[in-house]
Amino acid sequence: MPVIVVGADTPVGDAIISTVCRSAAEVRAFITRDADADRLKERGVKVAMGDVSDSSHVEAAALYCFCAVLVTEAAYDDRDRAFSQHPDDVLAGWAQAARNAGVRRVIWVGTEHRKEPYPDSVGEVATVIVEGDLDGAARAVGELEEAASLS
Repeated sequence: MPVIVVGADTPVGDAIISTVCRSAAEVRAFITRDADADRLKERGVKVAMGDVSDSSHVEAAALYCFCAVLVTEAAYDDRDRAFSQHPDDVLAGWAQAARNAGVRRVIWVGTEHRKEPYPDSVGEVATVIVEGDLDGAARAVGELEEAASLS
């Protein structure tokens, strides 16, 4: 089933792409930096480029995906964001985009420990916190993506 990784052009996003490419039939990457596009395409990944703060871009890229892996670092890092500047607004846009695109499973991947929960998404939702071990986080995401159920 199709999987999209929003923020695939972050270090943890790249590790996740490597993991899910082993098992998912179709992997999509939503990136901002075009320098990463060719490298991802060489790995068989379908690449969508756009502004991570534009939920309509994210929604279009996620259409018909079963799972969306949302790498929150892309909402906090130094990339340009034209539509929303505050990370919470970007994350809320991603959640709305996943709902609108019909995504059934959302995996939030964060490097920060949030006091507030991530925005309400759709269907099954899981959270993976990255604590320095990118490969461990990527394995956790891969296991969740492949699981029959998150409950």
